[in-house]
Amino acid sequence: MQGFLLIDRDLDKIDQRILQELEANGRLPIVELAARVNLTNTPCSERVKRLERTGYITGYSAVVDKERLGLAHLTVVQVSLAATAEQSLDKFNEAVRKVPEIESCLMVAGSFDYLLTVRTRDIAHFRMVLGEKINKLPGIHQTSSFTVMETVKEPVGVKAVSY
Repeated sequence: MQGFLLIDRDLDKIDQRILQELEANGRLPIVELAARVNLTNTPCSERVKRLERTGYITGYSAVVDKERLGLAHLTVVQVSLAATAEQSLDKFNEAVRKVPEIESCLMVAGSFDYLLTVRTRDIAHFRMVLGEKINKLPGIHQTSSFTVMETVKEPVGVKAVSY
């Protein structure tokens, strides 16, 4: 396994390994987790609780197969706003959180302001979402859409090259 990019020097190699193992399988029993990181159960459990308490672990979730749910169509949308004053950004951010088809929203620096990933059933559903929801978000100046043909790598955690 690759190591985490060490941003916080409070994490030792065992903490990093615990985070990696739980990212791969958040339902891993403490007994198995402890064995994988070469600890006994109690110290491993205490470390997990500390990582939760200090905010390194913010929750647990399931990885859901979007295609099986009928949401196989993924589109990336570049968004330019008419104005980027703090109030305009806040209104856009608040509104975008209410659109269930928007999987992620990233504010970016560059030739546009936001990058959205939009998950829909098909292109017809996406066209409806674009016309009736995205293009009606506050402050929209322009959008450019790109249909994803293949997902080569999914974002799954903060694993990085070891230094």
